[in-house]
Amino acid sequence: MPDYGRLRAALAAAEDDRIIFDLDGIEAQYDALLRELPGIDVRFAMKACPVDEVLDCLAARGAGFDAAGPQEIAQALRTGVPVERIHYGNTVKSDHQIAEAYRLGVRDFATDSLADVAALAAHAPGARVFCRLATTGEGALWGLSRKFGCSPEDALRVLTAARDAGLVPAGLSVHVGSQQLTSEAWQHALETLAAVIVEANRHGILLDHVNLGGGLPALGVLDRRGNPLHPPVDKMFTVIREGMQYLREVSAGPLGFLLEPGRHLVADHGAIRAHVVRLTERRQLDGERSHWLFLSCGKFNGLYEMDELRYRLEFPTRAGSPTVPAVVAGPTCDSDDAYADEGAGMPVPRDAASGDPVWVLSCGAYATAYTTRGFNGFPPLPHSCVRTNRPAGAPGPEEDPR
Repeated sequence: MPDYGRLRAALAAAEDDRIIFDLDGIEAQYDALLRELPGIDVRFAMKACPVDEVLDCLAARGAGFDAAGPQEIAQALRTGVPVERIHYGNTVKSDHQIAEAYRLGVRDFATDSLADVAALAAHAPGARVFCRLATTGEGALWGLSRKFGCSPEDALRVLTAARDAGLVPAGLSVHVGSQQLTSEAWQHALETLAAVIVEANRHGILLDHVNLGGGLPALGVLDRRGNPLHPPVDKMFTVIREGMQYLREVSAGPLGFLLEPGRHLVADHGAIRAHVVRLTERRQLDGERSHWLFLSCGKFNGLYEMDELRYRLEFPTRAGSPTVPAVVAGPTCDSDDAYADEGAGMPVPRDAASGDPVWVLSCGAYATAYTTRGFNGFPPLPHSCVRTNRPAGAPGPEEDPR
């Protein structure tokens, strides 16, 4: 179970609805990841939390960035991180986007098709490319099996075409799916990588790195029935460490490793202070009576991932109150703005009243990134970042007033 101590203190002090990030917790999570996978080079997946304060603290810790377009590249550069520690990790990019990224200094690009290789050769001459391999996405809450990545056979064609076009075929990448819950997914991906490395070596292509992508899970979220997920993180790390060693052994040249964690670094260290809009009870068309808890935030302003998971809710002013099972939903006039209702509802204080504070835990990943600009008139939540390990005399918590 994540340590929510600092976040709970910040949530208790908040006087209005907001997203709060614990920078100490994020830094500790980053340090723990490096202890588990020594020697790996981290490229934080910016899409998971494009908050300047979070990016700044990770850059200061030594992380680089996985950017999906020129705007993210520009934001990453504002942290002061060297451009060599930023790569363009999106395989979907226009000629203009490639040229702009190249102008900004990026020289490492993901690819997965011959058409993209041709565009890179034209607009990013001499760039380094790493070819993304497709995975099944099995075992993940959000599989990434169709839009991105190519087959091992196509990967060899892509790498060869890149070499012939004057690019540097530098590496391979995979992504086992977001919120991956099995170690087997990593095992299968590493076996595929090994086979492609051996075949690439046979064709005279010596790769210098493997990008193991994202997929490492958050620990504090619940499944669609409200049960803890308990991902086997220790086993995942063991499989990855052993796989890295095996890839080094089969490679004809020295091999480095990158990782693109997103939610694993930030999810459990972000929380939302929301409030109760209304707790209702009504009979449904099937004749069953059900309770509905409407919150001040939902799918369109902080909790987009309610389709596949549930967040832990705490009601600080109703501790110990009897509860009722309730469907949890956001405030908008949209039927999608609700937790996936699979099985028992969430336990909610029976006496919950409009205005009661509600703490939504482990929602730091994608909370700001997926928020609309104001769907249905409900504006994005402001965010604050807290840090307790601040040097004496340093400024207090920073706040984005938006």
